[in-house]
Amino acid sequence: MVTLFLSDVHLDVPPHNQERMDVFIGFLRSLDTSRVTRIVLLGDLFDFWFEYKHVVFSGYFDVLRAFAELRDLGVTFDLVGGNHDFWAGRFLEHRLAFTIHRRPVLMDFGGRRVLLCHGDGLNPRDVGYRVYKWIARTRLVIGAFRLIHPDWAMALARLVSQGSRELSRVADPTKGAEAAALRTYARRVLAEGTADVVMCGHAHSPAMEEYPAPCGKGLYINTGDWLYHRSYVEWDGTDFHLRDAR
Repeated sequence: MVTLFLSDVHLDVPPHNQERMDVFIGFLRSLDTSRVTRIVLLGDLFDFWFEYKHVVFSGYFDVLRAFAELRDLGVTFDLVGGNHDFWAGRFLEHRLAFTIHRRPVLMDFGGRRVLLCHGDGLNPRDVGYRVYKWIARTRLVIGAFRLIHPDWAMALARLVSQGSRELSRVADPTKGAEAAALRTYARRVLAEGTADVVMCGHAHSPAMEEYPAPCGKGLYINTGDWLYHRSYVEWDGTDFHLRDAR
């Protein structure tokens, strides 16, 4: 059975980036569920996700329905929270049967220990983001944010997201600070023997690279993104393959 790994789709509510939403929904509905039985999302599926007690953002209805259709066909989902959707919670868990991982997680694939993480906060120079990450996950902040009207919350989140993306944009993501930080992290983890494979997203830079490990060679994989590459990774039961959905 096949497992797909993907990250950084950055779905926005229509009419913003309608094409990306339509293409991604088309991809989900094109999957052969007799082969693909599991989808692992390594963060930033949504450009912004927040769960109110009685409200779900209506602009995500079509993609949530596509996930529900796959769920009904027996596909399972894991979501490792990213820096845009770390507030994922009860709705995705209870209504769509997502398994939510709020921290990096080790999973076994064919006897290989695979460390799965989004990758945010691994850049040692990004101290400001680390502080923000800690504050934004506190109960006080989450409770206060729930007092904001959903329309205002989405508008505010879109403004912050666009500003953050502009500040961190680089001409070549493969040579950016985030990509370098993730490679450094993966090399250390593999050298320590903590995992046989390190798989991340966040850097928007698809990669599959071998690095030294105690038992020979370990593998670093970055799933890339859907903003620019429409890339994902496939585990076919034996090996990992970097794919392109275009």
